[in-house]
Amino acid sequence: MASPQPVWSADFLFPTDVPATLKNRTLRQVARIGIGGTAVRIRLSNDDGHSEVQIAATHLARSTGGMTIEPSSDRALTFGGEAESTILPGASILSDPVKMQVEAGEALAVSLNFAEEVPVETFHWDGKAESRLVEGLHVKDTDLPAGETLTQRLFLSDILVDAPEAKGTVVVLGDSITDGAGAALGADTRWPDYLAARAAPEGIAVVNAGISGARLLSDRMGANALARLDRDVLAQPKIRTLILMLGINDIAWPGTPFAPGEPPMSFERLTAGYRQIAARARAHGVRIVGATLPPFAGALPGTPLEATYYSADKDALRRRINDWIRTSGTFDAVADFDRLLADPADPMQFLPSYDSGDRLHPGDPGNKAMADAIDLDTILGDTP
Repeated sequence: MASPQPVWSADFLFPTDVPATLKNRTLRQVARIGIGGTAVRIRLSNDDGHSEVQIAATHLARSTGGMTIEPSSDRALTFGGEAESTILPGASILSDPVKMQVEAGEALAVSLNFAEEVPVETFHWDGKAESRLVEGLHVKDTDLPAGETLTQRLFLSDILVDAPEAKGTVVVLGDSITDGAGAALGADTRWPDYLAARAAPEGIAVVNAGISGARLLSDRMGANALARLDRDVLAQPKIRTLILMLGINDIAWPGTPFAPGEPPMSFERLTAGYRQIAARARAHGVRIVGATLPPFAGALPGTPLEATYYSADKDALRRRINDWIRTSGTFDAVADFDRLLADPADPMQFLPSYDSGDRLHPGDPGNKAMADAIDLDTILGDTP
């Protein structure tokens, strides 16, 4: 999964790096699936668009590395039996399923061709994988010619696998820590990636619904968690469990260049948001695991956020929230990532061996430790 986000305006701190044009171009995106099965379909999203998106052709194939595909696995995808597809503003479309035996952890390539100009108003900013955009119609090519490299996901929001024997789906709803800001590019080393690899042999699918910059209660780099809960969590097939790891940006953003005029976050507002997420999850029979917020003292050195992202008052609120997550009984279980990732010699600092270098996001070893700390029996619990 790549949770859809609205493309933001040019005055924001980070550039979108969306291509200037898609007309008469082919885009190939490669993504690793979590669990194996017997058939595959994809979802294309125009959730935040205000105009129709027309796609001339869509193909699915096994990736053999980079932009190369296995020719015998290539399938032309249809939507309601038609090769051409149109995504209405604010909508998404599902492809017709194609029979394809796929294995857990396999990489699949989705190739989209755009015959006419297409507005890009919906994307996933930090795809953590390279895609390629080339001139002309190349959806069936075994390898692609040279072109433009992207790291965003455009329109491709989900790859769904028909896995009848699966026990259920676990969705991780998070921010850049879950989206993989500190993970190696193209290596599938975000913490939900490691968890998916552990869970697949047990028949559990793990879905990464992380958005860099996401917040529990406010919009900007994506919709707030309460607004995207239905789409990103409750609508997932065979949903059993939600792991909620959000809140650090709600605490840290006010007063920064991200949100210079926002008032400080309060304990009461944030815990009310957590309670609402938990209530809505349980109303759908979904188990909820709360994750504590890791330390962030000295976060983002050398960036425009260095002076304002962290403060003693913000950290005091983080620690109070973590105590509440552990003890309030709001969650069915707790993943205590704060204690896991903190330096024992100074618990307000990130443990250096787990730090990506920015004192906020774990690197690959930290991501693996987070996934390894999750007990699979605990996350599924007794939810039917």
